[in-house]
Amino acid sequence: MRGAEAIRLLVLDVDGVLTDGRLYFGPRGEAFKVFDVRDGYGLVALQRAGIKVAVISGRRSAAVAARCRELGVPHVHQGVADKLAVFERLRTRLRLPHSACACVGDDLPDVPLMNAVALAFAVGDAHPAVRRAAAVVTRHGGGRGAVREVCDLLLAGRGRGR
Repeated sequence: MRGAEAIRLLVLDVDGVLTDGRLYFGPRGEAFKVFDVRDGYGLVALQRAGIKVAVISGRRSAAVAARCRELGVPHVHQGVADKLAVFERLRTRLRLPHSACACVGDDLPDVPLMNAVALAFAVGDAHPAVRRAAAVVTRHGGGRGAVREVCDLLLAGRGRGR
């Protein structure tokens, strides 16, 4: 994939990207999320290849924090109203140019961030405006292998097999 070889940071939304976007609430109001194990494997492989991974989400969730810890994702920002501002601070701290950054989104709050990175992905079941903002739309939907698909594309772009 053109441009994949330059990517050093992948930024992910959570709801609708790492999950299918549905929220399950238990009887005491606790929220449950479902993650795809193949997405997790892809994220670990990406980090082993030297690509940093960050999560920037508008919601807060203990499940997200736990999953990111399990996957070794060090940059986790939850409860974020302005994803672009958080991304810019992270990018600056990591000393990365925009040309070394990619992201995956699914809904309208992700579009400003998608417009700021070199390579923007939309999950297959993303909002139409998000699909239009993306350079690549995955075949898979959020929480159903879309992130693994992105990881495989980035790794293949660096000359590493799927």
